[in-house]
Amino acid sequence: MHVPRVRRWKPLALSAAAVLVGLTVPTTATASPARAAPSAAAPTYAGAYDDTYYRDALGKTGPALKSALHTIIGKQTKVSYSQVWDALKTTDQDPANSANVILLYTGASRSKSSSGGDQGDWNREHVWAKSHGDFGTATGPGTDLHHLRPEDVTVNSIRGNKDFDNGGGAVAGAPGNLTDGDSFEPRDAVKGDVARMILYMAVRYDGEDGFPDLEPNDRVDNGSAPAIGRLSVLKQWSDEDPPDAFEKNRNQVIFDKYQHNRNPFIDHPEWVEEVW
Repeated sequence: MHVPRVRRWKPLALSAAAVLVGLTVPTTATASPARAAPSAAAPTYAGAYDDTYYRDALGKTGPALKSALHTIIGKQTKVSYSQVWDALKTTDQDPANSANVILLYTGASRSKSSSGGDQGDWNREHVWAKSHGDFGTATGPGTDLHHLRPEDVTVNSIRGNKDFDNGGGAVAGAPGNLTDGDSFEPRDAVKGDVARMILYMAVRYDGEDGFPDLEPNDRVDNGSAPAIGRLSVLKQWSDEDPPDAFEKNRNQVIFDKYQHNRNPFIDHPEWVEEVW
């Protein structure tokens, strides 16, 4: 049962000990400090793409904006599910340690070599749960890097296919995350990231290409429906946790090296309110 609660926004500082509570992890896993800008190159800002990539979306609102963005971001290079492993080692590389990736929910820095399915490994988390629309791991929404992130195997299993909402009890081994029977609340530092990934998926996958029409709604416990919630909470998260350097850099790497499309809500977070 969903347990609502009042949000109190606080900076999250994870110690290595805190991250490792309740989990068996390799000795190379350490907690990451607040996400810093990647050391190699600063993220490219959206304005650089307004006259080119987003040209046909500028000035539009509502359904017209959503339609324009769907056309723009639908032009992409697709990767296979096996290729996702290597891609995540680049898109989610720890800015402070190039041998590691940053895990989405725990915030831990984990060795790139610790990918797999055993306890202590990290695996591929589908932020838009693949059962919500039954698209599995087929090339398309099941392999889209814009919503696939590295996560600890145990924590990934706890999240399962739950919708996103506020409230619940603490997640063992993942300080700042909460869960109950029908929803999952990520830590404050990535709430906006989660929201913008969900909203990207809703614009990109619109019932074409043989895949279902993915849409957010304002409920939880969506099961296998091609829907995920809670939209009002996701909008709040996007507003209160704007894109940071790590998220912007990730968007740029996916654009430059892999899919050659962008998440428009990272470049223009104000478009969340314009579309929804």
